[in-house]
Amino acid sequence: MRVIAGTCRGKSLLSPPGVSTRPTSDRVKESLFNILANRLDLTGIRVLDICAGTGGLGIEALSRGAGFCCFLEADASAGTILKKNILHTGYGEKAEILMMDALKALHIIARRTIDFGLVLFDPPYASALYHQIPDLLASSRIITPDSVVVIECSARSALPESFGRLSRFDRRVYGDTALEFFAVEAL
Repeated sequence: MRVIAGTCRGKSLLSPPGVSTRPTSDRVKESLFNILANRLDLTGIRVLDICAGTGGLGIEALSRGAGFCCFLEADASAGTILKKNILHTGYGEKAEILMMDALKALHIIARRTIDFGLVLFDPPYASALYHQIPDLLASSRIITPDSVVVIECSARSALPESFGRLSRFDRRVYGDTALEFFAVEAL
């Protein structure tokens, strides 16, 4: 696993052994950021990486110019590797790590006066969070009308077309993995 583009292009990232964490493949990551480039300027934006695992997606956004990334991860072993990857890439000053349940962390973030231009969400494929997190995002001030929410899920199970004010505008499938892109509906 490595950083695909930007200031840290080619830097290797650590990944935990076993299957408890499923890092996004380089091919899927590259496709994700190519699709985003047509819709979103990453320069200076705030990114929220939910179920961050090793941090590969959030670190890729930072490498491509994002100004800040908040990483949410509940698993302690993945969190240890996440911290090492952030230090290895030199993004410690641009990163915040919340080591706790994603729902609890989002309730804390929602009370802050900060919003995110890009939200990356990649939970375990069988997780109940696939409906809880998008619903919470849609009803909060965490996202704005210009925000993009990307959800990585199993290609075998498409998510609903919308979650509250969030509507899907694209879906791409790469083998067993699907990327679903959501934005705030225009009124």
